[in-house]
Amino acid sequence: RSRRMEGIFSVIRIPNLKLKTPRASLPTAMTVFGILFLTYFLVLSGVVYDIISSPGSVGYVQDEATGAWKPEVFLQWRVNGQYIYEGLAAGAMFSLGGAGFMMLDLANKKDTLTRNRHLLILAAGVSIFVAYNLSIVFLKKKIHGYMR
Repeated sequence: RSRRMEGIFSVIRIPNLKLKTPRASLPTAMTVFGILFLTYFLVLSGVVYDIISSPGSVGYVQDEATGAWKPEVFLQWRVNGQYIYEGLAAGAMFSLGGAGFMMLDLANKKDTLTRNRHLLILAAGVSIFVAYNLSIVFLKKKIHGYMR
């Protein structure tokens, strides 16, 4: 049997390959942050719920006066259900608020210039204010009479 193998290798030439093992470098801190922030956005948007229950991107409701069908972004009266765009909008608001708190953290560094510190605090305040108030508006659209 070994003679057969020797016979095969006398006909076939084995290539002399110099293979290098692939080297993977560590990702930068901003790459890791971007991946984690995108994951944060997707989880808060309810992508897992959207994959499991596969709701529509928007719903439709019939206008009582005209009888025409109108698109509806918020799934009303169901706190534990959502349309896809509704979840993406809510996830964007939560991510905007989170980004505002990250800007506050950047403004707190010692080496930040005074002008940049003031701009970061202003941008953070606006981001947090907009995110909070739009989230409340979303809740009021979802549940009529919420916080009255």
